[in-house]
Amino acid sequence: GPPADPPGDPPAGLELVLVEVASGLSRPVHVAAPPGDDRLFVVEKTGTVRIIRGGQVDPSPFLDISGQVSRGNEQGLLSIAFHPAFEQNGSFFVYYTDASGDSRVVRYSVGANPDRADLGSASVLLEVPQPRGNHNGGHILFGPDGMLYISLGDGGGAGDQFDTGQDRTSLLGTILRIDIDSGFPYAIPPDNPYAGHATFRPEIWAWGLRNPWRLDIDVDEGLLYTADVGQNRIEEINVAPLASGGLNYGWSILEGTECFGSDSCDSSGLELPVVEYTHSDGCSVTGGVVYRGSAIPDLYGHYFYSDYCSDWVRSFRWETGAVADATEWTITAGGVTSYGRDGAGEVYITTDGGRVYRFEATP
Repeated sequence: GPPADPPGDPPAGLELVLVEVASGLSRPVHVAAPPGDDRLFVVEKTGTVRIIRGGQVDPSPFLDISGQVSRGNEQGLLSIAFHPAFEQNGSFFVYYTDASGDSRVVRYSVGANPDRADLGSASVLLEVPQPRGNHNGGHILFGPDGMLYISLGDGGGAGDQFDTGQDRTSLLGTILRIDIDSGFPYAIPPDNPYAGHATFRPEIWAWGLRNPWRLDIDVDEGLLYTADVGQNRIEEINVAPLASGGLNYGWSILEGTECFGSDSCDSSGLELPVVEYTHSDGCSVTGGVVYRGSAIPDLYGHYFYSDYCSDWVRSFRWETGAVADATEWTITAGGVTSYGRDGAGEVYITTDGGRVYRFEATP
């Protein structure tokens, strides 16, 4: 199987620190920004998006849909994505679970004040019924191809009880890829693996996922990173070429690289994780981002990740199809809910304790 040993020490002489940029937020679960924008947008699970500018949190929210979101522990407002032409069209997208617990991807525009969304501009792109309150996935992000990628968990409960993991007629347990600039509410990209298929959902880009908690697209290398939360034993991180559609990440045939629910299974044709660890080391992987900022050149190409129940911060580089430079850093942070980048590509984490931190190197 892939590496399960604790990663090694940081590169000699390079120490990271977490610099707090905001506190007192309401369960922040995502940060993002349009490229070059000097604002950092923080998604609060309870239904608001806040702007941090120059280290200050704007007291008035950018978006407040708190009356429309469900409040279960894995529910709520889960991510934001800015249109590639946001600077021109002011269009952005959010993923949330609505009052009945179903998943929604909704498009909005900014209002006359660029720091406030126009609530009247809401347009629902996608609604996916959720049989249970957990495993909502909930990450949306744009690829360099201008397509919108959407992660969805398996519908929740436990043990893939709704059998969605290996079901391509369902949108659950997948990563979707849609064209939001063509058709209404969206178009199917013709190079999607099941475009035009008689029974499989044409939105599906990848499948076999349990609860993908944070994707990242590394534009420099053309790679899709997917962290998938395990059932009772194994947490996993996958790395695959972004151009490879139709990959099956194995749930619920596999949990990590192990057969799930049986002594033997056929894992041929399944996309196996590149890193896995057991629940002696955590409980729920928080997938991160590849560092492509300019402030810390020594971190260039490192993919950072954490675990919600542990306080470690780890990274590795994906080099010629293998894990390299696996590192456990000396910084610690508890209850890490997400990673994200600002408009300059610097890396941030959010914690369940209401804080946002930026990664910096010690001088």
